[in-house]
Amino acid sequence: MTIKNALIIGASSAIAQAVARRLASRGTALVLWSRSAARLEIIAADLRVKYDAKVFVEAFDLNDASLHQAALDRALAAQGPIDLALICHGNLPDQSACEKDFAIVEQAFRINCLGPLSLLTVLGNYFESQGRGCLAAISSVAGDRGRQSNYVYGTTKAALSTFLAGLRNRLYPKGVRVLTIKPGFVDTPMTAHLKKSPLFAAPNKVALDIIRAVETGACVLYTPWFWHWIMLIIRLIPEKIFRKLKM
Repeated sequence: MTIKNALIIGASSAIAQAVARRLASRGTALVLWSRSAARLEIIAADLRVKYDAKVFVEAFDLNDASLHQAALDRALAAQGPIDLALICHGNLPDQSACEKDFAIVEQAFRINCLGPLSLLTVLGNYFESQGRGCLAAISSVAGDRGRQSNYVYGTTKAALSTFLAGLRNRLYPKGVRVLTIKPGFVDTPMTAHLKKSPLFAAPNKVALDIIRAVETGACVLYTPWFWHWIMLIIRLIPEKIFRKLKM
């Protein structure tokens, strides 16, 4: 798959920036969306200087579903047809805080699930009408099984993964590919408070895996690769045993 124009949503995240740099170095024109205009301009300026990239940026509240269609229309007018849309929008809520205050749970769903589902609906309809392209979104291995350490975050990502699976089934006959991206631990500002281990991956490694998965037409990407086997084992643990584990 040739990626001439790409839309990256949540473009100020570490993974999104790594993907943008790799695409820009190959001549891909970029549309970058995020909430912070200042951060977007810094990212865009860097891409223009280093790679002579064609970059269109727009800052707005990604959680406001009423803004999504109009923003897409402006992006298409500025850059032309999109080959790849990548959703990197999300955050990692504090599990203990979620257990004490449902408002925090609700906010986690708004950011990690409802906002992306609105974007996927708008973008899915666009790609369906275009009859080609790839729609990708970052979910998480946390969505594969509920664990006491992060089950609110995991639930939001499980819902996102299920939505992506249904969208993939719907759009495949239309010539549109849908990629579910399931990273494990990634060394980013979002995980800065977590103790690092050999399981942590660099954003550049994850970005490379994402681009390869897009180009090869993969359906689901576990990144790094070993998370596929780790999560397979975790999913196979019987519930009577799993409920006793501290995970």
